[in-house]
Amino acid sequence: MKILMVNKFLHPNGGSETYIFKLGGQLQKTGHEVQYFGMEHEGRIVGNRAGIYTSDMDFHGGGLRKVFYPFRIIYSMEAKKKMRLVLEDFQPDIVHLNNINFQLTPSVIYAVRSYERKHGHKIKIVFTAHDYQWVCPNHMMRIPATGEICFACRGGNFGQCSKNRCIHGSRLKSMLGTIEAKYYAKRGTYGMVDVIVCPSEFMKKQLDTDPLLAERTVMMHNFIDVDEAECKGDHDGKKDYVVYFGRFSEEKGIGTLLEACRALPQIPFIFAGTGPLEEEIKGVSNVENRGFMTGKALRKLIAGARFSVYPSEWYENCPFSVMESQMYGTPVLASDLGGAPELVQAGVTGDLFRGGDAQELTEHIRDLWNDPELCRKYRENCKSINFDTIEEYCAKIVRNVYR
Repeated sequence: MKILMVNKFLHPNGGSETYIFKLGGQLQKTGHEVQYFGMEHEGRIVGNRAGIYTSDMDFHGGGLRKVFYPFRIIYSMEAKKKMRLVLEDFQPDIVHLNNINFQLTPSVIYAVRSYERKHGHKIKIVFTAHDYQWVCPNHMMRIPATGEICFACRGGNFGQCSKNRCIHGSRLKSMLGTIEAKYYAKRGTYGMVDVIVCPSEFMKKQLDTDPLLAERTVMMHNFIDVDEAECKGDHDGKKDYVVYFGRFSEEKGIGTLLEACRALPQIPFIFAGTGPLEEEIKGVSNVENRGFMTGKALRKLIAGARFSVYPSEWYENCPFSVMESQMYGTPVLASDLGGAPELVQAGVTGDLFRGGDAQELTEHIRDLWNDPELCRKYRENCKSINFDTIEEYCAKIVRNVYR
């Protein structure tokens, strides 16, 4: 099959990029032809034969071009035109959409269906939902100004985004997000997609609140791209620390976790990551910040911990950090929000606490730290967890979604 992967970023930037690079690479290994469409960027690492991409949009820059951004982020004529050119050259069987809103816009969906009508060549459109954008204009179901979890926009009540200034705290950006959501809901645009892959049951449940999307959703947990030999190797045993690895930001629950750390001065914590709350971490005496880590060093850090903490305070989808920790034999204490509870079996492979509740988190950390036997039991149970490898996930996508 010929598969066109579509994503606004074609350079390493986040989870959706990791997803398209890994899945695209595996599809190629199994004999499929894969090309990519998105924005041009100096760091771009994948592409298409025609060499056609949209211009890079930097919302933080200035100049005359920024004046036209409000129009381009709702419906991009450039993206539609260039998508058509790539379709004409590649003639794919599958168009696999990922993060498209704002920079590419759903205009690319219209490009596919227009090409179909012209050539009589059926193309299946698949969309992997990496966030809640299609039911929540700020994509997180969270009001940034207050940190409040929010379901107000479900059911098409998108005006709440403007009311609460949900996009970057900006009235203008939030209004544009509201306009975009209402525009595509009225046109039924997302109903032109054949299959929507949801990486968690929680994600599926949210998208299913829109009857147009509910007919198309399927749930497939993300793959785990971890070497099995590394998982079962000798990690020098467990050591006396608790680990957090990820972004240092408010929605990740770092503020709540730091409260717990201060309340437990006898327990050493090691953090690995970067983010806007980095300065706050420096002021906590029993927290060691190792900074951003990858590869073998990060693997050893995770594998050596008694347990890891995943305190996110927004509805994470299918967090790779939770899966990775478990695959390295390290139990996870996770918040009970979003898709994380689907990965942690409370009382068996780890524990859950009420997201945002510093006191409950503190109690859970203290109890787990003071019960080495319980940690050992959780570690043993983690060995029986089976997540899809990239090979298994790719086979399922081809067999159950692309066909």
